[in-house]
Amino acid sequence: MAPGHYFWAIFYFACLCSASLANNAKVNFREKEKKILDQILGAGKYDARIRPSGINGTDLEATQVFVNMFLRSISKIDDYKMEYSVQLTFREQWLDERLKFDDIGGRLKYLTLTEANRVWMPDLFFSNEKEGHFHNIIMPNVYIRIFPYGSVLYSIRISLTLACPMNLKLYPLDRQVCSLRMASYGWTTADLVFLWKEGDPVQVVKNLHLPRFTLEKFLTDYCNSKTNTGEYSCLKVDLLFKREFSYYLIQIYIPCCMLVIVSWVSFWLDQGAVPARVSLGVTTLLTMATQTSGINASLPPVSYTKAIDVWTGVCLTFVFGALLEFALVNYASRSADRAADMHRENMKKKRRELEQASLDAASDLLDTDSNATFAMLRQCEVHMQAPKRPNCCRSWLAKFPTRTQRKCSRSKRIDVISRITFPLVFALFNLVYWSTYLFREEEEE
Repeated sequence: MAPGHYFWAIFYFACLCSASLANNAKVNFREKEKKILDQILGAGKYDARIRPSGINGTDLEATQVFVNMFLRSISKIDDYKMEYSVQLTFREQWLDERLKFDDIGGRLKYLTLTEANRVWMPDLFFSNEKEGHFHNIIMPNVYIRIFPYGSVLYSIRISLTLACPMNLKLYPLDRQVCSLRMASYGWTTADLVFLWKEGDPVQVVKNLHLPRFTLEKFLTDYCNSKTNTGEYSCLKVDLLFKREFSYYLIQIYIPCCMLVIVSWVSFWLDQGAVPARVSLGVTTLLTMATQTSGINASLPPVSYTKAIDVWTGVCLTFVFGALLEFALVNYASRSADRAADMHRENMKKKRRELEQASLDAASDLLDTDSNATFAMLRQCEVHMQAPKRPNCCRSWLAKFPTRTQRKCSRSKRIDVISRITFPLVFALFNLVYWSTYLFREEEEE
């Protein structure tokens, strides 16, 4: 065989050997990972019921678990049920020296598990949770990473509905603090301690949008609790929400102002337009009552007075006052008409009595001397005509009432006073209302 053929044969054999070695190396690497898992988690070698040792490997110290989370979304904040829903990625990290392994020269960064029951887990629970569920689409959203030096990282995506006790005295000018509390269920602080991870333990998604609230800030704190069975470690996150007032300004405050102003239109209508004024007053009153009941239906029946209750109550009072004002005007107008009718009837009655008395006196004097009779009749005629002259003048002048007489009727005066008084009192109420509640909002902030 020629020397060239030997060279190509040796080269081909060397290539086959190198490929075989590379494949063996890959297989051996995965086999090594499997052997490590079997070695550290094998039967009789690792007991998930026993908690890890504390600091410096001493059993007398409590196991420290560092917690951090990522808030993915806040779907709703329910004022009526006083709860809120949140979706988050929750992470815990602790040191378990029983899980140390060889990283094969740095080639094996960590081992990944998807079964939480294979290793010891902290018994953390959310103390203010109402409902919660894991996410299993497409696969369970959970993993456990075991690092070469024995550190364990547990991460899971969960959705929670949490209780959020609210103080609605300043509603809808209020701020609410909703907490997320995490505590140990069975291990006391002598065995297990939860700590916030250093350096930004809580992260919030950047494009977080809520329909009626704004997340102003959040604070992390500790909330250890003592019970009859011992002291338990606890962590909490306080989320400060500010209610967006623009929605309530458009949906509640402006419509209520418009209803109150519409009720004042009746002051400018003629007092004789009874159907128009009654229809306007009743319609605005029923609309305002419907608006108030709709607002209260979306809020819990609390025992204290809310800011929105003061507003709707005063607006309802103004609308009801406008309806009562027309009732007073109508009563005053009818009273004036009755008084005028009685005055006319009395004047007619007196006139008839005077005429009858004059006729009787004239008939009695018919038999006397003609001169005396003529003189008497003349005198009676003078007496009869004397009172008629001012009455005629008065009736003629009544056809042309002066400006003062036209404006000084009692019913008209009530309307004129109401046109000025109602807007002034409502403006004064607005000044006191907004200055009071906005000032209290700044104090609470």
